[in-house]
Order: sequence, then C-alpha cells, then structure tokens
Amino acid sequence: MTEQARTDRGLDRLVNFSDATVAIAITILILPLVDIAGELTGGETAGHLLREHWPALLEFLVTFWVIARFWTLHHQLFEHVRSYNSLIMRLNFVWLIGIVFLPFAANLLNTGGDDDRVSHGLYIGTMVVTSLALTGIESELRRSPELLSTPLHDASRGLVAVGLMVLALVLALLVPTVGLYWVLLLLLQGPIGQLMRRRTTRA
Repeated sequence: MTEQARTDRGLDRLVNFSDATVAIAITILILPLVDIAGELTGGETAGHLLREHWPALLEFLVTFWVIARFWTLHHQLFEHVRSYNSLIMRLNFVWLIGIVFLPFAANLLNTGGDDDRVSHGLYIGTMVVTSLALTGIESELRRSPELLSTPLHDASRGLVAVGLMVLALVLALLVPTVGLYWVLLLLLQGPIGQLMRRRTTRA
C-alpha cells in the first residue's frame, strides 16, 4: 500500500484491530484462574483455594493493570493521529506481539519458582519491548508531524516508562525473589514526569 492510499478507514482498521487484540489478550488472562477454580473439590472451600493460589490471582491483577495501562497510553497517542506509514504499522505489530505474549509470560510466573530469573526476565522483558515499540511509534510521529491531527506534548513520558521498565528488568534479574513487584516501579512514571516538566519549565 502506498503512502497516497492511506485513508481514514485504514487508520480506523489499524486502531480497531489493535483494540480487539488487546481485548482478547486481557480476556485470556483469566483462563488460568478458571482452571484453578475447576480444581475445587467437595472438601475444599473457595477461601482455601484462594489462599493456596493467591500468587496467580496477584499475577492476574498486576498483568491486567499493565495491559490496561499500555492500552491507555496507546489510545492517548492515537487520539492525535490522522494517518500512518509503514513504519508505524510495523511498530504497532511489535507492540501487539508484546501485548499478546504477556498472558503467557504471566502464566510462566505462576508455574516457576520465586527465584526463576528466566520467567521474571521474560515477563518484564516483554514489557520493555512493548514500551519501546510504543515509544518508537511516538518518535516516528514526532518526526512526521503531517501524520498528526493535533500536536503531541510531553515527550518525556515514553522515555520515562522505558527507563523504569529497563530498571525493573535489571532488578528482577538481580533480585528475582522480589519478582513481580518490580513492575510497580511504573507507579513512579507520573511523579518523575511531573518533576522533569517542572525542571524543563524552570530552565
């Protein structure tokens, strides 16, 4: 498809396909918990089952939050977009690969041990790839302002997210017993972004 052939309908299809893929991935997250619920026998209570499998429930909640966060950032970015090019399409597919792989990586955490560096590295590494892909899309849009309907602001947001994810990946490999909780470093994205904006304004 040539650059001249790109239409509003093409952009809508790209965004709708992305939204549908995210919806499927976020739904698949619940399947391991459905399997766990099927293990409930007549002599066990739901409370006992939840206490025994609380790590799986935590992984579901955290991964649901992570995917929802990625979708929100993707949605906010594409609200400014009026057209796209082949690079944006390719980077968007890389972003989608990360999204659909996260449920598998989360399930590996449930089956691996607390000190399993591979499962923790794969889980957070997938998040790094997903963050890089979205940052790449944003960077390409900044280089090609003709693809935008409204200007982008806050260029530091994507870089802060990638930096926090890389830090979480390094820490997870060094201290795997903390594991999933390193993802909570993403909560610092807002405060760090505000601090950087204040310093930029003062400068």
